[in-house]
Amino acid sequence: METLIAGENVKVNEEGYLLDFSEWNREVGEEIASAEGINMTPRHWEVIEWLQEQVKADKALSIRGIKKSGVLDIKEFYALFPGGPLKISTKIAGVPKPKSCI
Repeated sequence: METLIAGENVKVNEEGYLLDFSEWNREVGEEIASAEGINMTPRHWEVIEWLQEQVKADKALSIRGIKKSGVLDIKEFYALFPGGPLKISTKIAGVPKPKSCI
């Protein structure tokens, strides 16, 4: 289905994840974050960029992988993206929902 996010018509699935990463831009990410109750800071964007790089490199995303990444620890991840950090952060990043997320 299509929806309007940050003035862009984008294709999303029933959970609101973008179906085409090429439709993502920072403004789209910002609006998704706002809808999730997240006020984006430079640290949030660092994490989002890292997630996008992992997906582009065809690496599976998981909480365990985040923990081992050295990019941030789990406590900070939950503080930045409360209520389901991997699920919320990947939605903001415009990448597919990880298989490890329910």
